[in-house]
Amino acid sequence: MNQEELRFRQIHLDFHTSEKIPSVGADFDPKRFADTLARAHVNSVTCFARGHHGWLYYDSEEFPERVHPNLERKDLLKEQIEACHRRDINVPVYVTVQWDHYTATRHPQWRVVTPQGKLSGTPPYEAGFYGDLCVNTPYRDFLKRGTREVLKNLPVDGIFFDIVQIKDCSCRYCREGMEKEGLDPSAKEDRLLYAKNTLDGFKEEMTEFVKSFDRDCTVFYNGGHVGPYLRESADAYTHFELESLPSGGWGYTHFPLSVRYARTLGKDCLGMTGKFHTSWGDFHSFKTEEALQFECFRMLALNAKCSVGDQLPPEGKLSEPVYDLVGSVYEEVEEKEPWCKGARPLTDLAVISPEERTGERVPSSAAGAVKMLEEGSHQFDVLDSSGNFSDYKLLILPDEVRVSAETAEKIEKFLARGGKLIASALSGLNPEGEKFLPSLGVRLDEEIDSIEEIREIDEKASETDYILPREDSLGEGLPQTEHAMYMRALKVKADEEAEILADVVSSYFDRTWEHFCSHRQTPSSGQVAGPATVRRENCIYFAHPLFSQYNKNAPRWCKQLLLNGLDLLLEEPLLKHDGPSTLRTAVNAQEEEDRQVIHLLHYIPERRGEDFDVIQDVIPLREVEVSLRTEREVESVRSVPEGGKLDFIQQGGRTDFQLPKLEGHEMVEVKFIS
Repeated sequence: MNQEELRFRQIHLDFHTSEKIPSVGADFDPKRFADTLARAHVNSVTCFARGHHGWLYYDSEEFPERVHPNLERKDLLKEQIEACHRRDINVPVYVTVQWDHYTATRHPQWRVVTPQGKLSGTPPYEAGFYGDLCVNTPYRDFLKRGTREVLKNLPVDGIFFDIVQIKDCSCRYCREGMEKEGLDPSAKEDRLLYAKNTLDGFKEEMTEFVKSFDRDCTVFYNGGHVGPYLRESADAYTHFELESLPSGGWGYTHFPLSVRYARTLGKDCLGMTGKFHTSWGDFHSFKTEEALQFECFRMLALNAKCSVGDQLPPEGKLSEPVYDLVGSVYEEVEEKEPWCKGARPLTDLAVISPEERTGERVPSSAAGAVKMLEEGSHQFDVLDSSGNFSDYKLLILPDEVRVSAETAEKIEKFLARGGKLIASALSGLNPEGEKFLPSLGVRLDEEIDSIEEIREIDEKASETDYILPREDSLGEGLPQTEHAMYMRALKVKADEEAEILADVVSSYFDRTWEHFCSHRQTPSSGQVAGPATVRRENCIYFAHPLFSQYNKNAPRWCKQLLLNGLDLLLEEPLLKHDGPSTLRTAVNAQEEEDRQVIHLLHYIPERRGEDFDVIQDVIPLREVEVSLRTEREVESVRSVPEGGKLDFIQQGGRTDFQLPKLEGHEMVEVKFIS
């Protein structure tokens, strides 16, 4: 089936079912299965060919020994697909890759081997099926045989390959491969390079293999995260699915960070949360309707389709309460779709993530940037160093973004064309830690005599100093006094042509066993120790790791300093409002309809338990003043899909209106005169 654009309302239906459970699929009824999904407004569901236990859920001629031993309906998967297709519901098919308990226990020679010579993953006497398999072994041929059988015998709409991750492997096949390529298997850097290249090659080969059977079949490789590591293999993907269960370890910051990057790669995106209170495999639990609304509506706002993870009970009957919950949200998603189809994000700025250097799924500095910018209602994307800088008015390099000579040249060209730049702490330094981008107007203080001292600041940043904004707009909204910075500033000096906007004020002494004062930090000495914030033309540099600090414990003054800096460089941001910092916004364009759509969401995640944030209540906002930068004459402003017209004033290049009530999620259409 031709899948030019992903469907908006999807279910990812896990079915990892133990062989110890009897009568698997005994209660499955094809019509009831499809009817339940259709009533919940679902139009695509991912169903299982092979799960993490290693069992198959279809009548296999290739591997009859792997069909689940207690599967009562041997053609369960085929019946699921046919029933759904009768209701115009797509069915991509799930195939596990690196976790397969059946294979891992019977073919240890295909397992990932650690540098210590042990088999990677779950030990024999612990619960779990996480015995890592290496795709650089003959296991790859087994995967092809299974995939070929699925594609030849079943009318699938796509293949979802799960657990496709870079593994540090020292198995015989990988060691021989590294030696053949002149790499050193004993060096971790070489092993990870080989592992990435191997995985990229695996994805390219498997996609070509799938497409040889069905050119229209969608293909996705799930590694639990979409980030810069997959840029080089992006052509192997037909789209991106962003697994991001907020209560399952991803948190509420991961999705907006990841999707703002993924959507710049030119492929359709699908957000994935779960119906679970915690994470995958949490049977008989229910996310609150308010949380599911926020997570799905935020996907729409950030240009992704919606997917909700569920797990089919072993007997094969979908849980009616689960699909009552999903249906209550997907009914609204369906109503909102016309204002989301083909929409592209409108942005002013981009955050350059340090992920490609650190390898972290959610780098602390990038997370801090996302939080502050969303709270300040700025419209932005997330890029890596290969991104297209010219699409933006301003770039942010948070805390730890070192710049190669090539990246430095890109940034300098961006600035020469009128672009703006904000950098902090170690960002803007070359990889050797010797010098900053010239345009930042700062240089390392002579007191820093080694890269080790910079690395210590990078890794620890533990001692407190203080920041004192000078009497200008950088300190707007802050008292004219010192503010504690719990991560110390990098020691820099300002160039002569640069302007100092804030000073570092030192404490009397660092806290040691010989010198300490009170319970925590030593107070300000009142002595200026150097520049804290420097401006040179269109660039502002913060010497403190402002973004990591905000991610750690959210000092309001850190956010205020950043937002004030943005106000100095961005005179007319795309969107402004007078609502609280808990209000999330996005602006999208639909060129074919000659309109822009503003998304406003007000849901507040709270830490009510110890483990993760939850959403249980929706707190309405009233009489929210909104201002959109508009270059064309506006014909109308209205709330959609309801269609209620809003009074507006267009002047000075902006369109202003008041939203009488915001309860959860509102979309406002700004229609232009053709």
